[in-house]
Amino acid sequence: MVCLGNICRSPTAHGVLEKLIQNKGLYKNIEVDSAGTSHYHIGQPPDPRSIAAAELRGYQLHTQIARQLRQSDFQDFDYILAMDRSNLKELQQASPQGCRASIQLLLDYSPDSQDSVPDPYYSGEHGFELVLDLVEAACLKFLAHLEHRLQAAQAEA
Repeated sequence: MVCLGNICRSPTAHGVLEKLIQNKGLYKNIEVDSAGTSHYHIGQPPDPRSIAAAELRGYQLHTQIARQLRQSDFQDFDYILAMDRSNLKELQQASPQGCRASIQLLLDYSPDSQDSVPDPYYSGEHGFELVLDLVEAACLKFLAHLEHRLQAAQAEA
């Protein structure tokens, strides 16, 4: 999960998907992480408003620490999901030749027509709720996609 600073949107998506994975008992099969395309907040926890909004819905973000995207992420992960088009473009430009990861927008998995998770940093409490709404819906569909892939891989084995 990738956004600009790794303190609002991507840690929220990380926390939501991680909880959904735990609820399905798939934590041994699927690893989730988040990062930012910028270096602005390296070493910081998620924004307190993100943590508070997530906790109201049962997600824990407080153990996450912001980091910047690494070149190794393009080989270490199967998917790198951007929160918006600007970060998607950054990822595509930074992607090395032979990149293993599929680079997409998280909201490619959304049932809505919206393609970007808006940055809630300057939008007040409502912005953090909107991020959770969009991320939850997309993560549910993304996890269904991953489950389908896992089942297909197990059938081939």
